[in-house]
Amino acid sequence: MTFQFAPLDSTFRPLTRAFIASLFCAIGVMSGNSAVAQSQQPQSTAQGQVFEEEIVPQRYANNANVDAFINDMVARYDFDAAKLHDLFNRVSYSATAVKLVLPSPTPSTKNWRVYQSRFIEPIRIDAGVKFWRANQATLQRASAQFGVPPEVIVGIIGVETIYGRYMGNFRALDALTTLTFDYPNTPNRLERQATFRKNLEDLLVWTRDSQIDPTTVLGSYTGAIGIPQFLPSSIVQYAVDFDGNSRIDLRTSQADAIGSVANYLKQNGWEPGRPVVWRIAGDEGSQGIAQAAADGQAEPHWSLSQLTKAGMLMAEPGLNVAAEAATPLTVVDLPTPGRATEYTLGLKNFYVLTRYNRSFFYALAVYQLGEAVKARMAATGADQ
Repeated sequence: MTFQFAPLDSTFRPLTRAFIASLFCAIGVMSGNSAVAQSQQPQSTAQGQVFEEEIVPQRYANNANVDAFINDMVARYDFDAAKLHDLFNRVSYSATAVKLVLPSPTPSTKNWRVYQSRFIEPIRIDAGVKFWRANQATLQRASAQFGVPPEVIVGIIGVETIYGRYMGNFRALDALTTLTFDYPNTPNRLERQATFRKNLEDLLVWTRDSQIDPTTVLGSYTGAIGIPQFLPSSIVQYAVDFDGNSRIDLRTSQADAIGSVANYLKQNGWEPGRPVVWRIAGDEGSQGIAQAAADGQAEPHWSLSQLTKAGMLMAEPGLNVAAEAATPLTVVDLPTPGRATEYTLGLKNFYVLTRYNRSFFYALAVYQLGEAVKARMAATGADQ
């Protein structure tokens, strides 16, 4: 398969470059598989805020660590050493990427209601309806092939980039090189450097194999690419040619983005026809049990019978508690300062959504946005 992206205009790389990073800061982008930012609670940045990208040319020329990386790529993937040295001589250090991956010096308190309001809102819902209508046949085909409902695919793409409006204009090669060799001094530095290094490797391998100039690939400040914000490692594993033109283009092909998101979820264990969440009754006893069982583990590990035997009541019409007794669940906690913490039960499909981005807030926002778009489609008489 061939991966193609629009070329980068040669006039587009001055020493500073305006980049609207608000959406990517807000959701801690790199999702689509984003193992990098998944481990952090998304940061808050005002929508529309503009960052100037600060870059330093030729920082990676004659760099001992980069030279060792090049030698490894030559040994493992049969790269041409001279070509890689020439390539890294043209890579720029992105001070902006380093700044954006740093934890906030004053971490904000988790606030579900504020987070929810960023994504379940009229602009994104209206854009989702337009996207669904424009791609209805493709969404249905992806749903039939991969078992993932259209609303879930729509929810992910809406949360990630508002259906392709905000995909990032950082050169992926600059961002991934910077975060591989100059990741800031944080407690998880080694783990994150290793993740970025793997994605840098995969960026180089698939651009070489697909005959793409790696300097033309654009993405977020963490190297996430295209409409679904896939990192290079996820492109290699999960991206598909869904428009049938024998190449994969996640920046301009909505069909490829739709099929790739659906394939990602399927390969990570999506269960067709199964729910994402179940609602818990609001009585004091049920809420107290939820509070006690909310241990932050994303993978379902409580059975429904364990929770109901403890006294939890459900608020899910039509749920057969006896038939679902063995169903594994996770208790999802949704704190909001000044309000009682909200709780819901996440099933296996909720866990699969957290594989895209390791945040309960993210997974539930994806689900709720998709449901909101689906409801608006129904209300306006659009066929499903």
